Amino acid sequence: MKRYLSLWLPDWPLDRLRRLRSLSPRPDKPAPFVLTEPSANGRVIAAANTTAREGGLEPGLKLADARARVPKLRVEEIDRAADGDALRALAGWMVRFSPLVSLDGNDALMLETTGVDHLFGGEAALVQALSLRLTQTGYTNQLGLAGTPGAAFALARAAPGILPEGAEREGLAGLPVTSLRLSAQAVTLLRRFGLTRIGELYGIDRKALARRFHSQQAAEDVCMRLDQALGLRVEPLRPLYPPPAYSARLPCPEPLMSAEGIAEGLRQLMTRLCADLSAAGQGARVFRFHAFRSDGVVSQVDVAAARPVSAPEHVLRLFAEKIACIDPGFGIDLLILEARRTDPLARSSMALSGDLAAYDTDEAALAVLADRITARLGEATVCITRRSPSHLPGRAEQTETYTGSLPEGAASSPVAGPRPVRMLAYPERVEVLAEVPDGPPLRFVWRRILRTVLRADGPERISPEWWQHLPAAGSEPGASLPRTRDYYRVEDSEGRRYWVYREGLYGDGRGAAPEWFVQGFFA
Repeated sequence: MKRYLSLWLPDWPLDRLRRLRSLSPRPDKPAPFVLTEPSANGRVIAAANTTAREGGLEPGLKLADARARVPKLRVEEIDRAADGDALRALAGWMVRFSPLVSLDGNDALMLETTGVDHLFGGEAALVQALSLRLTQTGYTNQLGLAGTPGAAFALARAAPGILPEGAEREGLAGLPVTSLRLSAQAVTLLRRFGLTRIGELYGIDRKALARRFHSQQAAEDVCMRLDQALGLRVEPLRPLYPPPAYSARLPCPEPLMSAEGIAEGLRQLMTRLCADLSAAGQGARVFRFHAFRSDGVVSQVDVAAARPVSAPEHVLRLFAEKIACIDPGFGIDLLILEARRTDPLARSSMALSGDLAAYDTDEAALAVLADRITARLGEATVCITRRSPSHLPGRAEQTETYTGSLPEGAASSPVAGPRPVRMLAYPERVEVLAEVPDGPPLRFVWRRILRTVLRADGPERISPEWWQHLPAAGSEPGASLPRTRDYYRVEDSEGRRYWVYREGLYGDGRGAAPEWFVQGFFA
């Protein structure tokens, strides 16, 4: 049976603001303070501290009425966006307790704890450890653990604690109906009918409830929330982050304070995780390493592989340069390593000799090299070139990110003839002095610098793809047709070698005088 833990943070906006400003978490007698937000009826209270609540100020009260009750009230605008970002960050920190964490409104989280309680010594120890860490961090919290999300939600808000498996019906009977996640209108109607406890809804006929509500939808909402809390209807959990396919965790009895200790912990986790992957015949394309500090900060490092891998030495080399970026702070007390994007390992036997190999390129060795380059320079750094159905230099190749295999048609030189090692993204216009009509350039100005040509080779004439440029109706003859290109390999007085071309021929009837461009550079 599945188990769910609801974590409610009743003072979340106030606690977040207090931590942000490094204020004392529990002053003896704080001044009355509220956070407000706009509404249809003017500014209303969104959150109030203990002193303000003792003065009768509750969320939803108009700010004008609140000032009348408490003249020395301190007021600030609530920042919902910052609260949401901080709550998502806290959800990421909750990975240390469960891989399945979802947001539950603006001030709560829901964790699926099925099968993870044994890591903490049981459910009671898990709840106690989580509550203690949050309290030490400065967050007021109430926790409920049960067999359904609805029951856990109700417990966290009305009676924090743990319900044994299958005890939802008895455990929820005495709780108020306000803990069923109902709308304020539905709660008001239930109270008018004298229904204030969840147990009082058990024996009511569903049709009679619909007649009392005068709304089939409102009655159905009440029944749905009740059935979800009792486990009669399935309520799927939508985790904020997808769970990893494989993971390993390493609690640290003594906080880690050095890069050497972190590296050793990662090595132990990698050995265990890769053994699990190999036993299942799986490899992972992404490995994610979490380092949880004792002050609540989480460091996360990801490495990606072009192919599914399960070799610990290879993955550790990818992590080597990134481990130094982890700041241990006041000490790291937990390490978690996750394997994501898993696929079956591609296993193939090695050829007895190069003559017997099916391919000229060792794709496994190429993938290892690509992984190391990507780990150092970043994603999408390693690319391959694929042939395109075109003979024009700018269209004859397509570059795409390397994904672990060489597709058919990949080549470094898809067109016959010498090609430069570097091609410009777009040809750049140059001013050229050349022999007319078909002579190579003698001098040219590129990027405001005059360059004198000492050697030239060419031309290589490339005809246009005329079928891609059909003239528009009514246009002048030859005005919109593409022009022939003559390419030259030239070397200037400083030894630099260029690939330049003349677009158009003299007297071809396809526009003005020919123009010159630089396309690329030779080694």
